[in-house]
Amino acid sequence: MKYGIIAAGEGSRLASEGCKLPKPLVEINGEPMIDRLIRIFTENDAEEIVVIVNNLTDEVQRHLNGIDCSVPLKVVVKTTPSSMHSFYEISRLLKGGCFCLTTVDTIFNENEFSRYVRNAQAFDGDAFMAVTKYIDDEKPLYVATKADGLVEGFYDSLNDFVAGNHVGGTACECVSGGIYCMGDNALLTLDECIKKGMSRMRNFQRQLIGDGLKVGAYCFDKILDIDHIADIDKAENFLRTH
Repeated sequence: MKYGIIAAGEGSRLASEGCKLPKPLVEINGEPMIDRLIRIFTENDAEEIVVIVNNLTDEVQRHLNGIDCSVPLKVVVKTTPSSMHSFYEISRLLKGGCFCLTTVDTIFNENEFSRYVRNAQAFDGDAFMAVTKYIDDEKPLYVATKADGLVEGFYDSLNDFVAGNHVGGTACECVSGGIYCMGDNALLTLDECIKKGMSRMRNFQRQLIGDGLKVGAYCFDKILDIDHIADIDKAENFLRTH
């Protein structure tokens, strides 16, 4: 399986709170976030890892060039207007079967991730999204799933879900975890999103449903994002207790 890491954001909130490091190099329990993901991916049958970083600093690129990785590690350097555009910039390198994509600041339990990847590889569909009932995001993306575990829709708020028309048994208890396993059909949707001038990963995910693709969901106990200095302690405590 190929893996992709979106690490092209500016990390402006961390920087405004006094963090001197680029976000990918922020350490969680003594390990830079980018290194942690690369290690976990290689432990989960990675055949290739693709990373996109911004060109605002060469610090992350130099760090990646110094990593002794057991699989091919490709680095794309480009500043993009959104995470969806970052995904698009590396999408051609991810083609050719099931791949896993995540943002650099996504923190999760490693054993849960391994189970997720195995289920994604066995899933007979177009995309398999990590979700969680743990909500600690400033702007969560709610994920509505049907009784069969397939995704019915993505919503910016629970009010949006309530206002919609849903099939029987649809529940909206989880939010997107920022980890995505997908195949080539999802990349066709991505191409169309870019052509239409769309942005943000949540709009891409909504378009997957709009295009009639088969999208599944896998619930993690907890997934955290590192957006603020305080999130570092939360993540370290979470990993120590799991």
